[in-house]
Amino acid sequence: MQTTGDMKNARLVWLLVFVISSTIAACSSWISKVNVFPVESDVALGKQVAQSIDTSRTTIILDSAKHVKIYQYLYGIRDSILNTNLITHRKDFVWRLRIIQNDTIQNAFCTPGGFIYIYTGILKYLESEDQLAGVMGHEMAHAEKRHSTDALTREYGVNLLIDLVVGANKGQLLRIASNFAQLSYGRDAETEADNCSVDWLYQTSYNPVGAAGFFEKMEKENKSANIPEFLSTHPNPGNRIENMKKRWEEKGKKQGQTFTSRYLSIIKLLP
Repeated sequence: MQTTGDMKNARLVWLLVFVISSTIAACSSWISKVNVFPVESDVALGKQVAQSIDTSRTTIILDSAKHVKIYQYLYGIRDSILNTNLITHRKDFVWRLRIIQNDTIQNAFCTPGGFIYIYTGILKYLESEDQLAGVMGHEMAHAEKRHSTDALTREYGVNLLIDLVVGANKGQLLRIASNFAQLSYGRDAETEADNCSVDWLYQTSYNPVGAAGFFEKMEKENKSANIPEFLSTHPNPGNRIENMKKRWEEKGKKQGQTFTSRYLSIIKLLP
């Protein structure tokens, strides 16, 4: 168990790292593009958030021991993305997967450090494996490009995030964890995540614009009552579909597979 003294010492260390990082960034002309929250802390922060989500009384996590085939399937998709060797933090982050049982929420997210969460609602909403791979790539990109720590730093400040890393503010941690799926990113971050999804899938056997297929489905249903939760934090699917397809065309229009029948057979195993 961490004592109060341990927490204070750990916080001082993190503050020192932050001050050094900030000083270096301040001397550079590209300060606006620098994430001054130390990358080494991403996994620690993500672990704290993940533990809060996993132990929440309001969240049901599908047991990986009871749903082996489903988890193996998802990890296979994750590994296809990681094995492209295009991910800088491939070995730095954990890239752990958890399925949240909630058919009413059509969403997915990834915490700092690579803790990936996918709702059963979006798994049952998607139509093919390439769409899921595209969504997973997009969410993994938010962690890889450190968009989540960027957004959390802007919203809560680096001092609070350091408190969360050392476990000094459990109440705020619970609030952040419960609302993490609704964390909003800027337009540039969303575009970068879309581009990563296309680039990464381009190096696999998947249709590189799988995420665009998902957005096309959302766009068709935009006027219905069943609007996916994904739209609340990932708006404007129209322009993003066009941008993803344009990037795919610029890369050479490589064709890929959707693996639709395989996807549908796995989804049937969900409770």
